[in-house]
This record gives sequence, C-alpha cells and structure tokens, in this order.
Amino acid sequence: MTLMSGSYWKQVHAAGLAVPDDRPLDDLTAELTRMLGDPDPELRDGTAYPTLATWVERGVYDDLLTGLGDGMATGLSVGLGTVDDDGIFRRSFSALVLGECIARDNQRPLVPGGKILEWGDRLATWLLRERDLRGYVPGKGWAHAVAHGADALGTLAGSPHVQQPELTVILDVVADRLVERVDRLFSNGETDRLAHTVLQVLRRDVVPLQVLEPWVARLAAVAGVRSSYDDRDPHLVGGNAEAFLRALYLQLALGPRPPAVRADLLLVVVDALRATNPHYLAPRA
Repeated sequence: MTLMSGSYWKQVHAAGLAVPDDRPLDDLTAELTRMLGDPDPELRDGTAYPTLATWVERGVYDDLLTGLGDGMATGLSVGLGTVDDDGIFRRSFSALVLGECIARDNQRPLVPGGKILEWGDRLATWLLRERDLRGYVPGKGWAHAVAHGADALGTLAGSPHVQQPELTVILDVVADRLVERVDRLFSNGETDRLAHTVLQVLRRDVVPLQVLEPWVARLAAVAGVRSSYDDRDPHLVGGNAEAFLRALYLQLALGPRPPAVRADLLLVVVDALRATNPHYLAPRA
C-alpha cells in the first residue's frame, strides 16, 4: 500500500500538484490524512503535507474547509499522551494543516468565526498537553510538535475573528508551554518559532504593555531557576524560558514590521535578560 501510494503521489507532484481526476477528492484527502502520520518523512513531510497545503492555498477545499479543519483538529488527539512513538507525526502535522486552513480563512472568509475560535482552542489544548517534544527524529524526520503548534497559533493570531482577549490567551499558552519542566530542552528552533508567534500577536497592536510586562516577568521568574536537588540537567527548569527571552529580544530588535510597543517592550525584555543572566549582563562594579 505504501509503495503504491508513493508511486501514485510522485506522479501527482510531477504534474504540478493538480488534483487528480481518477479518484474522488474525499478518497484522496483520506489517504493524504493517513500519510500525515506515516513515519516515512518522504510520504509525510515530502508528499502529504505539501499536497494538502497547496490544495488549501489554491482553494480546492474552499467549500469543504470546515470539514477538513475539523478532521485535522481530530488528528491532534490521536495517541495524545504517548511519548517517543510514531503517533506524534499525525498530531504534529495535523497542526500544520489546521494552520493552513486558518490561513486560507484569513485571506477570505470561508469559516464561521466560532469555528476558528474552536480550532484555536483545540490547538492550544493539544500544545499544552503534548508530551512528545522531540524535534528531529533520526531516520523519520521532523516531529517538531512545539514548532508546528507555534506556527499554527501564529497564523491564528492573524485571524480577524481573534481579538485582544484571544490574543492574550495565545500569549499565555506560549508562556505555559515554556515554563513547564520538561524531560528534554527544546533544541531545534522551537523557542525561535514561539517568539515568532508572539511577534504575530504583537503586530496586531491591540495587546497593551500593561499586559505584556507581567507576562515577561512570569517568564523571567522561571528563566533564572536552576535545580540542584537531583542528578538531572539543572537547566530543564528554566532553560526553555531563558532561550525564549533571548529569541524574543532578537526578533523584537531586528525583525520586520515592528509592533507599536517595540521600544517599550524591548526595555522590559532587556531588564529580564539582565536579571536572568547576571554573570554576563550585570553592570560592572
């Protein structure tokens, strides 16, 4: 089955990803959805995801976008709670495709606002409950759940259905994910992707500094913590938050389309970095 699928879809890609006319779209979509969870990166990352993403972008699913998004939202819960098994691929790549569905609705209204908010809630719930935090899996390619979840939430931040309360929730979800103690630190660009999500929120220019200051303070309070009471890596407590603050500073300072709060927020983030990196950044006596 896999070999037949691979051969069939290689032909589809060779034809410029035109939708085949020899099979119903429902059948094609069902097969692509199964392939999103395939441990073979060529089928999953190289075939299923780009095909679905391209068809969403081209409007193939415009009349079916709610159903496709609901299917992807369901995929977020498949095997949730397991660690270091292949179920992560279906969940993680479902998040990416759900993000594509939201991006299409951002371009033109196709989905009720309540449905977009429901998808956002499903994404946030999944991202906080996900326990398989692997980035690149040797022999199987990208799992990257945190990065994919960050990308989808960043797209959600651009939705016209999302306003200040929901944007504040996105910030809280990012912080919740960063301050939780983990078994492995993010090491494949996840903190950069989460920082980019935050910039997408900030560029809406509706979340005020009085909300952002305590949010940064919460991250800084964890970023400076080092555990010393067991034989585990002492950076597992605060390492992700610390790396995120650095990434946030970099993107605020150098990124395009600076938000209105940029100058003031940079000062807040600099203070947080000084407090959490005293050996490097504290003023000399």
